[in-house]
Amino acid sequence: MISINQLKELSTQVRRDIVRMVFNCQSGHPGGSLGCVEFFVALYAHVLKHNAEKFDMEGKGQDLFFLSNGHISPVWYATLARTGYFDVQELNTFRKLNTRLQGHPATHEGLPGIRIASGSLGQGMSAAIGAALAKRLDGDDRWVFCLTGDGELEEGQCWEAMMFAAHHKVDNLIVAVDWNGQQIDGPIDEVMSLGNLQAKWEAFGWDVLVLNNGNDMESMINMLNNAKEHSKQGKPVVILMKTVMGYGVDFMAGTHKWHGKAPNQEQVDLALAQLHTETLQDF
Repeated sequence: MISINQLKELSTQVRRDIVRMVFNCQSGHPGGSLGCVEFFVALYAHVLKHNAEKFDMEGKGQDLFFLSNGHISPVWYATLARTGYFDVQELNTFRKLNTRLQGHPATHEGLPGIRIASGSLGQGMSAAIGAALAKRLDGDDRWVFCLTGDGELEEGQCWEAMMFAAHHKVDNLIVAVDWNGQQIDGPIDEVMSLGNLQAKWEAFGWDVLVLNNGNDMESMINMLNNAKEHSKQGKPVVILMKTVMGYGVDFMAGTHKWHGKAPNQEQVDLALAQLHTETLQDF
């Protein structure tokens, strides 16, 4: 099994990939992508039961993952490439003409690892619930994971999905919320406060777990495994995952200003100097 140190090295490389992908096309969303690296790396390289070489849309006998906040596609693409879903060199095509690596994940290009188009915020949890119910009907005992953003929870469909999942006891579902406190227009508490997020999820009938440092690899692995232990007991499980937007690059960290902004040459050089270990070789 891959070691903690190897997971950390992979995380550094994924961060380098994110910065370079967004810089190369001068478009994309680096902030949230950088903040969710530990989640994606821990999930794909340590927790998920999946088969990159035999990817299909149904995923029977495998764990499934759905990205709801699809604008953070750079971190997902980099993780998929680094875990064997497609050639790492394809990261060069991010957001370019005729690419399979669209700005928001899409399915019609046939990119391995992608099962739904996402990025129209609020919809991913509903799709994940449907997949979890399908596994139940098929007698498939694997899990369905979903990531959503905290700003995305301002979408009403999220709360409808939360009610539905609790009512129907969709307990093979684990949702993670990227709780970084930022959205495109500013801090969430200034745009539209979510109030007591933990109490709200609990009131909606979910088993709620809080991860106070979502940018610590050991903590992330422990929490994902803990979520699996809490699941399949009659309630869906949610991880409220506190992260730092832009984590790993000091001038991007903790601010909404890098939600959807590409760095210039000077900035990308500075960022890569901070992410100094080219652990798996740049694409």
